[in-house]
Amino acid sequence: MAETHSGGCLCGSVRYRVAGPLRDVITCHCGECRRMHGGAAPYTACPADRLELVADDGLAWVASPASTTSAERAFCRHCGSSLFWRAPGRDTVSIAAGTVDEPSGLAASGHIWWDARADWEVPDGLPTRPAGG
Repeated sequence: MAETHSGGCLCGSVRYRVAGPLRDVITCHCGECRRMHGGAAPYTACPADRLELVADDGLAWVASPASTTSAERAFCRHCGSSLFWRAPGRDTVSIAAGTVDEPSGLAASGHIWWDARADWEVPDGLPTRPAGG
């Protein structure tokens, strides 16, 4: 049986399915992610063509206001759940790891934008990078 994953927002208005494996979780500490999520943002990712929206009644894509890359974020208009992140020119979409149904099989693998982390965030021993990547 082929590996698949599913997930969605808090209210169920947005549901998705991913055919194939997900990347292990990288936590982003940039200012945009911290403001959008209320703290560091753990994301997994998959090739964009393997992400299928099963229900998208509340899905809204918005430009990240401070992004220098014209990145976009998706959230549910009904419950406010943050779901996806994508950047132009990339063939992947990042998925907020907390929206993946369990058991996810995911593991934490590191941190990006570590130098931009909140002053209350502490190291956990995973690899860090000062900027994105």
